[in-house]
Amino acid sequence: MIGRRLLQIVPVIMLATFVVFGLLQLVPGDIAVTLAGENASDARIVQIRQSYGLDRPFLVQYASWLWNALHLDLSRSYLSNEPVLDQILHRFPTSLLIVGGALTISLVIGIPLGILAATRPGSRLDTTVTSLASLGVALPNFWLAMILVATFALSFHWFPATGAVALGKDPGLALWHATLPSLALAAGGVAEVVRQLRSALIEILSSQYVRTLRAKGLSPASILWKHGLKNVSVTLLTVIGLLVNRLLGATVVVEAVFAIPGMGSLIVHAAIHKDFPVVQGVVLAMVVIVICLNLLIDVLYTILDPRVGLR
Repeated sequence: MIGRRLLQIVPVIMLATFVVFGLLQLVPGDIAVTLAGENASDARIVQIRQSYGLDRPFLVQYASWLWNALHLDLSRSYLSNEPVLDQILHRFPTSLLIVGGALTISLVIGIPLGILAATRPGSRLDTTVTSLASLGVALPNFWLAMILVATFALSFHWFPATGAVALGKDPGLALWHATLPSLALAAGGVAEVVRQLRSALIEILSSQYVRTLRAKGLSPASILWKHGLKNVSVTLLTVIGLLVNRLLGATVVVEAVFAIPGMGSLIVHAAIHKDFPVVQGVVLAMVVIVICLNLLIDVLYTILDPRVGLR
């Protein structure tokens, strides 16, 4: 069954790469002119087109790029002439640290708040938590990032305002640099976890199944921890999967605010300067990450609830 899911992944990846490759061809301007310079001769521009294969038909360019990508060759950057794969591998750990930190904060704060709100529906606590959750969803990540920089970095000097440190070089310093970006990303994540967990848990706790357990004399704590949370684990896992997908996209903006050399800043810089191989490589990497994550979640579904199955 997992093999069948893996086969389904192939056309999804091909479609995603084809769409991105095609959209980049529609970007105004000529990359050959950009690389050659403003005062370059026509002969120089033609030479650059030929050397980078830009004079070939679209489908031929795409097929060549896809074939090389299957062999882990994502071409070279137009600007730096460095292998795109090397740039991605160099920057990916930084983005992964920020996304991982945001996900951890979202779960550590969101799960307890969701449980508290679900066990006291209609109370002041429930109203406060749900109101804060709505506010967290509405707050833009870039705005919150700027507020955090202005307050905790520039005013109090508790955290650095920009930059990042590799986790392998200095774990403590790396986490210190990643704290504010992770918090900026986690605001919406906390809100989403609270809302989804509260809704699912209230539905479970008000079901006939739970009323029967209460009639049998089980304590509220036992019902909550042994039955309630177990039944909402699949919902929580779904939220985690969607949350990681959202965090990967939102990290582009947050990395720009904090000047972090991660995947987000890499693709923004490449897009601005029409460095198409880098854009294609980063998009392919993100697509593969998201698809592999979804496959992992499907497998975990069958562990948490065998009734789901891998269909």
